[in-house]
Parts: sequence; C-alpha cells; structure tokens
Amino acid sequence: MDRRTFIGRVAGGLLAAPLAARAQQVGKGYRIGILETIPAARNAANLDALRKGLRDLGYVEGRNLVIEYRSADGRAERFPDLASELVRLKVDLIVTRGTPAARAAKNATGTIPVVMATMGDPHAIVASFAHPGGNITGVTTFSTELTGKRIELLKELVPSLSRVALLHNMGNPAAPPEWEETKTAARSLGLQAELLDVRSQDDLGRAFELAVRRHVDALLIGADGLTQMHQQTIVDLVARHRLPAAYPAREFVEAGGLMAYAVSYPDLYFRFASFVDKIFKGRKPGDLPIEQPTKFELVINLKTAKTLGLTVPQSLLLRADAMIQ
Repeated sequence: MDRRTFIGRVAGGLLAAPLAARAQQVGKGYRIGILETIPAARNAANLDALRKGLRDLGYVEGRNLVIEYRSADGRAERFPDLASELVRLKVDLIVTRGTPAARAAKNATGTIPVVMATMGDPHAIVASFAHPGGNITGVTTFSTELTGKRIELLKELVPSLSRVALLHNMGNPAAPPEWEETKTAARSLGLQAELLDVRSQDDLGRAFELAVRRHVDALLIGADGLTQMHQQTIVDLVARHRLPAAYPAREFVEAGGLMAYAVSYPDLYFRFASFVDKIFKGRKPGDLPIEQPTKFELVINLKTAKTLGLTVPQSLLLRADAMIQ
C-alpha cells in the first residue's frame, strides 16, 4: 500500500467514525404514548423530568423518539377511548398516571408495554410487586399510605383540630382505601372524619357547602384527575372558606394551598425513563418489579399560613423540604 492510499484510508476512517457513532446513537426510532389526567401544559415539570431521563439514556424527541400525549382533562371516563387511540397509533410503550388510566391501558392492550404510576394499591392492576406479570410495571405513589401522615401534619399545625374531611372522587378505585385510612388515622388522633365525595366540577361548590354545615375544621384533598384538573378552583374555595388543607402534590401549594406531603412526582417521572430503556432493550415489563418511591417532600406555604392566622411550629419548619414565602 503506498503512502497516499494509506493516508486516504485513514482520513476516510476518521470522517466516517463520527457518522457511524452518531448513527449508532440514534438507533431505532420509538413512539411513546402518554395517558394523563391533565393537559401537557399543566404537567410540564413532570414531563420535563421524564424527557431529561430519556435524554440521559439516548432517547431524544425529533431524533429517535416521538411522544404522543393524551389527556383525559380530569374526566376518567375518557381514558378507555384515549387508550384505544394510542393502541391504534401503534406506540411502542404507554406511560400512565393514576389507577383509572392504568386500568384503561391494561384493558386496551395485552401486548404493548405499560409503565404506570398508580395512586392506589398496585395489586388492583398487577399480580404482585415483585413479579407484576403481563405487560405492566411501574411505580406506586403511596397515596393511601400518606393519608394518615397528612392528618398528623394538620393536627400538628392546627392543635385545636377536631373534625377533618376528605375531599375525593369516590368513583376512583384508589379513593375508598384512602377514605378507610382517613377514618383510621382520625380515630387514632381523637378526630372525627367526614367524606366529601366529588364526581364532577359541579360537585365542588356543593362539597364546601356541606363542609360548612358539618363544621369541618380542616381538609384533606385526594389525588385524582378531577382534583388535579380543578386544582386552582379547589385552592380558591379552600381559601374562601378559610380552611387549613393538606394536599397530595406540591403543585397545589405553589397555586396557593397551605401544605402538601407527597412523593416527588418529577422524581418518579425521571425514574420512568429507566423502565422505558430496559423494556426497549428487551426486558419484559412483567419481569420488572413495581418500585416504591424514595423521595418525599413536605412543602409549606408560609404566606397562606399567615393569611389563615396560623403559626407554623418550629418542628414543621425544620422538617419542611421547601417553604413558599
């Protein structure tokens, strides 16, 4: 081989190497369907966390990834049709949030992998935590388990508390266990528990009228598509009736709510990416154990507390992960 030929081949190899690496990085194109309770604009923090997790693993929108986002806009009855639409689009995987969305995806397909964040007991969807089986895996949000903790925090913040109410959509399969947990936790603290069942936006105003008639001192807000969709309406109604309330997600406190104790949803969505990557690389979703949350956060709105005439005890201030002034 003469010198000119050798140099030409080396140069060609150097030029081709980055192109080959880039092609390898892009790989196959994937389509992910997302079945959610609220519109994408309202879900931005969680979606940003999911996209970051996917980018870190080499999945980039516009290059080798397409995301099909579908929102039920707080109406759980829309999930079956939306899930069927994603199946018709032949997505490679479906991400869901909430028990109704997970059930709709499960009923719509037995073959497309589903990665869920379920609010209720995962056993209502899968066979077991360790071996989910079928085409579903994901994480649990400990929504039921955290109900009692929220009551404890309310009692600590409002020592005179005697009657607490759970505002929740009892049509959601995850809600009845939360109501049972509410009653149990309330009894253990010497409190009376009331239920405010809301199935539609029109029920919200009537629920607060009932709270007044029953002399409710504080509220627990359940995690449901309806409460998430009408987050600001609920926060405004709580403020109008000057009621302390504990919420199921940080977003409510950022909208003016008093306090939230919950899992970090951006952290869960970031973790979704690892499930997606494992499945796209050949793992069966039914072989991937259901994971439990590892990051929780207590968020307190000090401005709202002041408006309600509440002094946040030092014990809560020291435990808070974030305080909104």
